[in-house]
Amino acid sequence: MVIHYQGKQHGKSTKFTIRIIGNNLSKSSSNYQIDLLVGDKQLPLFTSEIHQSLSNCLKEIYLFRKHNGITFEESSEKIETLLVSYDKVLYDYNKYALFRA
Repeated sequence: MVIHYQGKQHGKSTKFTIRIIGNNLSKSSSNYQIDLLVGDKQLPLFTSEIHQSLSNCLKEIYLFRKHNGITFEESSEKIETLLVSYDKVLYDYNKYALFRA
C-alpha cells in the first residue's frame, strides 16, 4: 500500500510518500515494513523498519516527523496500489497516530 501526502519540512512544501508492506507470516502473526520518502529520497527512521503492528509503524513515522519538523496535510491523502482491502481498513483505523497534536 502506498499513501501520498502533501506537507512541509522546516517550512518548505514537499510531497511525502509512505510505503507499507504487510507480510502475513501466519493467521495469527504479521509483520509490517514501512518506508517514508521525501520526493524519491528514503528517510531513515529511528528504530527498525519492520514492526509487528501497523499501529507501531505509524507511531514511528509520527515520532520521526515530529522530531524532524515534518507536517502532513491530512486532506491531501492519496492512496494507491491497494491490493488488500483489509490493509485500508487497518490503516484508516490507525492513521490517527500520524496526526496527533
